[in-house]
Amino acid sequence: MTDLSTRQGPAPSAGPDDLRAAAAAALLASNRRRRRIRRWVAIGTLPLTLAALLFVGKILSMYAFAHQSITAYVADDFSGSESSARGQEFLNWFEPYKAPFNVGTALAGAEMLPEARGKLEESLDLATGLEVCSVRINLALVIERMGDAARADGDGPGAAALYGEALTVTTEMPEECNSEEAQQQTSDPDRNLQESKEGLEDRLKQKQQSEQEAPPEEQQGEPQPQPSEDKLEELKEQLEQGTQERDQQQGDDGGSSGTDKPW
Repeated sequence: MTDLSTRQGPAPSAGPDDLRAAAAAALLASNRRRRRIRRWVAIGTLPLTLAALLFVGKILSMYAFAHQSITAYVADDFSGSESSARGQEFLNWFEPYKAPFNVGTALAGAEMLPEARGKLEESLDLATGLEVCSVRINLALVIERMGDAARADGDGPGAAALYGEALTVTTEMPEECNSEEAQQQTSDPDRNLQESKEGLEDRLKQKQQSEQEAPPEEQQGEPQPQPSEDKLEELKEQLEQGTQERDQQQGDDGGSSGTDKPW
């Protein structure tokens, strides 16, 4: 009898169902690998996606706050303009000088001049290149108005000092501020930077010279010297003597039908 266990021969071939099952299993495994890869790619790129969304959101919010600030300023709503401008200060990575510049300009419109000067000086520290041109013009205008306020209060020396500070701000403007490129970047396109600078400097020089040459005003409210008792007694005697002489003269003229005038 032949041992069938030792007989060699071809292996039985797989049927159609087995082939379909193997293909489905391979497809499922491939899909699982792709899903795993996509998941890890999504996790790895999540910080970049969030950063991109934050970047876009920040740019849009800056334009929105800037537009609101300008609109409110034009409408003389200086409080609203200041509030919108302060919205630009949060995470202010792009053009960081603009937020304090807009806040300072709004404060100046509200006549809060010392506060406006502080914000504009902060803006000047952050500005670079041609950005400093508009900042220096507005800062000098604010300091000039502070000088006008000091002059109105009778503080001539203080006014002259402020006019000098404003003049220093304008004279230290870079030469590039006279270029066409600087004019295109100005915050007020209707204002010519060169003409504004020259007119401001001439005005400040005249005001400063006027305050420096003005004579000191006499002290107000200075007590007047009081006459002594001897002087008062002498005046009293003169008054009595004048009354007697007048009465005597009227008697010589036959009297008078009118009333006496007050002395």
